[in-house]
Amino acid sequence: MKKDDIFYTAMLARDHRFDGKFFVGVKTTGIYCRPICPAKPKRENVEFFANHHAAEKAGYRPCLRCRPESAPQSPAWVGTTAVVQRAIKVLNNLESIEFNEDRFAELFGLSARHLRRLFMEEVGKTPKQIAFENRLNLSRKLISETQLAMTEVAFASGFSSIRRFNDAFKERFKKTPSQIRRQKIKDGEPLRISLPYRPPFDFEGLMMSYFNHRVGDLEWFEDGKMHRIFSLNGQVGKVAISNDVEMSALMLEIDFPDTTMIHAIVTRVRNVFDLDSDPLVIANTLEQIPVVKKMYRKFPGVRLPSGWDPFEIAIAAILGQLVSIERGRSLVHDLMAMLGDEIEYGGKIYRLFPTAQQIVDGDLTKLKTTTARKMALKGFARAIAEGKLSLESTQDVDLFHKNILSIKGIGPWTANYIALKALRGTDVFPATDLILGRALQQHAKDILDKVSPWRGYLAALMWREYGKGANK
Repeated sequence: MKKDDIFYTAMLARDHRFDGKFFVGVKTTGIYCRPICPAKPKRENVEFFANHHAAEKAGYRPCLRCRPESAPQSPAWVGTTAVVQRAIKVLNNLESIEFNEDRFAELFGLSARHLRRLFMEEVGKTPKQIAFENRLNLSRKLISETQLAMTEVAFASGFSSIRRFNDAFKERFKKTPSQIRRQKIKDGEPLRISLPYRPPFDFEGLMMSYFNHRVGDLEWFEDGKMHRIFSLNGQVGKVAISNDVEMSALMLEIDFPDTTMIHAIVTRVRNVFDLDSDPLVIANTLEQIPVVKKMYRKFPGVRLPSGWDPFEIAIAAILGQLVSIERGRSLVHDLMAMLGDEIEYGGKIYRLFPTAQQIVDGDLTKLKTTTARKMALKGFARAIAEGKLSLESTQDVDLFHKNILSIKGIGPWTANYIALKALRGTDVFPATDLILGRALQQHAKDILDKVSPWRGYLAALMWREYGKGANK
C-alpha cells in the first residue's frame, strides 16, 4: 500500500493517535484538515502534508470545522537539522507571546540571520513568522471556545491594535473573527479551553505523581481534577485541569484577571502534562525489549512527570534527597510557610513558593533538615538568582550536570532528577534513584542504551511499575 493510501485509510478511521502527524489538503475546497475531521472527501480530491506549514505553503487555508491549528504538535516537528527541530519545539512552547529574533537565536548559539536562513531552507517560514502564526492560532482558539470580548482576544494574542488583529486574522483564516465565533457562553462562567493530545495518554500516572508531590496548599486534587493556584506578573489566579478521554483532550478552567497571560498558562499546562509527546514513537523504541514492552502495555502512553515551575521542582528535589516522599513534601510546605509571600484567592490565604532571592536572604534555621542540605539550598538558589545556573530547557544537559554538581551538597541523583523533571530531558535516567536502581537490577545492563533517546520515559515507566504508590 502506498504511503498516501495509508494516510487516507487513517483519515477515514478518524483515529486520534494520528492527530497532528499529517494533514489533509482538500483540492475541491482549498482547505486543509486534521485526520480526525468529520469530513470524508474522496481519495482523488485530497493530498497529504507532513505538517500544517507545508499545507499552508501549498495554498490551503485551515478548516473551520476541525481547526487544524489545534492539533497536537508533531514530535518529529519539521526540518532536517537538529537545530531547526529544537527551535520549532521551543517556538511551540514559548510562554511569552513577545518574540525577539536575536534573543531566540542566541538560545541555539546562532545569529538571527543564520537561523532565519535555516528555517527558510527547511520550513519555508522564518521563526518570527511561525511565532506570529502561533499567536493567531491562540486567538482562534479563544474565539471558538470562549466568550472573551474581541478586544481581550486581540490583547491575549499579543496584538496592541484591533485593526491589525482583524487584518491578520482575516488574512490567515479567510474570515473575520466575528464570522468564526458561533457559540454563546453564559456570563460569569470560567474560561474553558481544550488542549488535544495524541492517545494513549497515562493521565492517571501523572495525576498520581503530582498528588504525591503536591506543592504546599497551592495544589489539590478532587473529582478527577488537578487544581493549581499560581501568581504571574504579580497577579493571582487558578487553573483546574481534567481529562476528556472521549475527545482526547485536557480541559482547562482558567480564572485569571489578565487575559494576556492565557498563552503562558496554556503553555505551562502543555509542559506539565507532556502533551506534545508521541506515544507511538516512544512505544516503538520501548517495546523492542520484551520485559519493557510488558510494562508499557500495563501503562500505555506513559508521560514524563514534571511540575508547574522548574524552580519548585529543583528545590523540592534538594529537600527530598535521602528522605521519603512524604517527608520531602512536608519540608517543602515548611519552607513555603517560612519564606513564601502571602496571597489571597477565593477568600482564602495561601503561601506562594519562595523565589530564589527569598531563599538566599531567608533564615532557614528552623527548617528541620540537615545543615548540609540548607547550605545546598542556599548555594543552588544563589546560583539561580545570580544567573550562574539556568533551568532553561534548551540548554545542554551535560553542561547543566557539570554546573549543578559544582554546588556543594548536590550529587548525581539530584542533578539527574532535576534534569529529567525540571529541564524535561527525554533521555535522562536517574540511575542512582532508589526505585530505579532496584528496577535496573532486574534487567540487562544494556537496557539504557537500547531505549535511548527515550530513557526518561523508561524512568517514568519504572516508577509506575515499581513505585508501589510512591510514584515519582
